[in-house]
Amino acid sequence: DIEIFTISKFLKDYILGFLDYETPKVMVVRNRNLGVIYRGVQFLVITYFIWYVFIKEKAYQDFESGLESSVTTRMKGTAVQGGLVHDSEEYAHPSEGFEVMSTTVRRDVTHDQRQATCAEHFSVPNANCSEDSDCREGEVDFDGHGPRTGRCVPYYDQSFRTCEIQAWCPVEEYAAVREPPLLEAFNFTIVIKNAIRFPKFNVSRANVKDFPKKRQLSQYLARCHYHAVTEPYCPVFRLGYIAQRARQDWAELCQTGGVIGVFINWQCDFDLSTAKCKPTYSFRLLDTRKDLPTAGYYYRFAKYYSRDGVESRTLIKAYGVRLDIIVHGYAGKFGLIPTIINSVTALGSVGVCSILCDWILLTFIDKDEIYSNKMFDDSSKDPVQPNSTAFTIVSYGSNHSDLSEGVAL
Repeated sequence: DIEIFTISKFLKDYILGFLDYETPKVMVVRNRNLGVIYRGVQFLVITYFIWYVFIKEKAYQDFESGLESSVTTRMKGTAVQGGLVHDSEEYAHPSEGFEVMSTTVRRDVTHDQRQATCAEHFSVPNANCSEDSDCREGEVDFDGHGPRTGRCVPYYDQSFRTCEIQAWCPVEEYAAVREPPLLEAFNFTIVIKNAIRFPKFNVSRANVKDFPKKRQLSQYLARCHYHAVTEPYCPVFRLGYIAQRARQDWAELCQTGGVIGVFINWQCDFDLSTAKCKPTYSFRLLDTRKDLPTAGYYYRFAKYYSRDGVESRTLIKAYGVRLDIIVHGYAGKFGLIPTIINSVTALGSVGVCSILCDWILLTFIDKDEIYSNKMFDDSSKDPVQPNSTAFTIVSYGSNHSDLSEGVAL
């Protein structure tokens, strides 16, 4: 029974205490050190919210980063190599232009390949042989060029022997002719047109300057080149300029090829004029480089034709500079809801200063519990006036407690 009574008393006191109402009590503590800490923390909190949150991060704005984007590209330029003139149809792929475009800067060409039997290249594993028993008929090596016929035949220059295969002959590694790099591609130009739209704010922008007539736009694009300061709305870039901004050596790039990312970044503040919403460009090499076996960028394609009634082809291994156009962007505009939320957060954070100073006061300064006795009043300990049914508050002077006198600080 005693335990039940104790538990019920505890629950009763807890419930009644939970329903108590607490009011803050203002107490003035004249302590220079504590005052400096209080104002200093207040200054840091207010400075943080005003400078960083509202000015730098623009927390009063509503943001959107899911922009809609369209990119079209077009390559321009001509070059002379081996007495032949190459235009954009020869080196630009794809010719119609998308977010990805590559320019052929070097080629390894294997002429007059036909379906026949010939010697496998000596670099293929287990391709070298001394007799027919070293070559298993029908065996296919995935690093090779075709199935083996079971015969061991002299290599193309008759210096040794390898297994015979059925494939497009002669094999590329033996018969390919390396053409010199197209260094003149340094001055080729690429036109990158980018149109974007922020659906949340219903604002559309483009990276090309607006002209009243299409003819004026064509004339402008024919003579301008991009410059971050003087020509920010000219979408015409030289390949050499892109390679330089990506910190790549053009001669080395022409030997191995490479993938360069063209990053178009839109950062727009629609509280200002939409005309100030213009793109910035950055360039970076995306593929691995140097001595890695996968360094560079290349692809193969073939041109087929018939000679003497036999299907033949010219195999081309093309090394290219590939451009990946990647568009990022976000926009901001004043919004009432984020402004209210961040303002309330700022005001609440200022209250942390009082909590910090109260902790310092009660922990390090109030050794004799003088402040704690003045700060916390429990009305339940006051003597009860049974006949009092009304009360009157008379205020004389300040309603603040001033503990500056009679207390050793």
